[in-house]
Amino acid sequence: MGRVQLFEISLSHGRVVYSPGEPLAGTVRVRLGAPLPFRATAPTSFEGPFGKIVHQVRAAIHTPRFSKDHKCSLVFYILSPLNLNSIPDIEQPNVASATKKFSYKLVKTGSVVLTASTDLRGYVVGQALQLHADVENQSGKDTSPVVASLLQKVSYKAKRWIHDVRTIAEVEGAGVKAWRRAQWHEQILVPALPQSALPGCSLIHIDYYLQVSLKAPEATVTLPVFIGNIAVNHAPVSPRPGLGLPPGAPPLVVPSAPPQEEAEAEAAAGGPHFLDPVFLSTKSHSQRQPLLATLSSVPGAPEPCPQDGSPASHPLHPPLCISTGATVPYFAEGSGGPVPTTSTLILPPEYSSWGYPYEAPPSYEQSCGGVEPSLTPES
Repeated sequence: MGRVQLFEISLSHGRVVYSPGEPLAGTVRVRLGAPLPFRATAPTSFEGPFGKIVHQVRAAIHTPRFSKDHKCSLVFYILSPLNLNSIPDIEQPNVASATKKFSYKLVKTGSVVLTASTDLRGYVVGQALQLHADVENQSGKDTSPVVASLLQKVSYKAKRWIHDVRTIAEVEGAGVKAWRRAQWHEQILVPALPQSALPGCSLIHIDYYLQVSLKAPEATVTLPVFIGNIAVNHAPVSPRPGLGLPPGAPPLVVPSAPPQEEAEAEAAAGGPHFLDPVFLSTKSHSQRQPLLATLSSVPGAPEPCPQDGSPASHPLHPPLCISTGATVPYFAEGSGGPVPTTSTLILPPEYSSWGYPYEAPPSYEQSCGGVEPSLTPES
């Protein structure tokens, strides 16, 4: 016998005769002797500026000859939930570090160590992404403000892959003074976004990243992030306080010198070292300003961070960052709770303002034609 041992259709109650307008119901029975590959169930709905996955039901009334047919359609959404618990090590902290050496004042050299971490590697809509950054400025020059961005990368497969990258949320903190070490604690509220995977679709790929960067000196740390529908049900493993380093990793602490050798150590290093880190304040949140009135009216809404550069009163509990979402009404299950796009705190994106990609996907005629579009003579 082959793989398919049983494959049959049976109608309810054994009926075989029906009248027009009656519902037809039954059962399909399948019994396999071995695993059988098959094409995927319908993919999750998705709408983007350069590609989309749309499901709809169509109905038509075909009239006699020379008469106009009547047609209608209704769009519905399919969501294949992504269970974050199925991703390996999803409950582990996400940690990355980068060291940048640079020159300043022509003859002096220094370095900056940038370390960033998150409490988890996957989140659901409405969940707060906890960000921890540690910046050690081993130079006599102040750094630029530290910026954290939640990025969405959508890849479309046409004649060639087209990558569409946009910023979902952005938070900017203060810079780090010379010969100082600073820590920055923030959190970003995950808005209504499509999930990281689209099962059943090989033409559209969705990825998310958290990028923490400095412009001067130029240093960037990128952490991959998963967006799903079912929250992580394990308690997150907290990273080392302030550093975001995995267990067992050596902390970024400069050993102290004896009192009589402090002056010699500072001269050899080119400047003083501060063992106790300072906490950086948050300078700006994406879309916070137009939503200040709305947030102030929400019970229990957090207070905004000081804008004058002074340290926040509660550096470990910063306010949330409200950012834009997607047009398709995605919902989440688990601790995050369902958050539709109609929420007053989650706004849909403005696709008309996108600057990426610079070239739109090729048309149907260009994809099917055998000649290069640029070589086609003009009419």
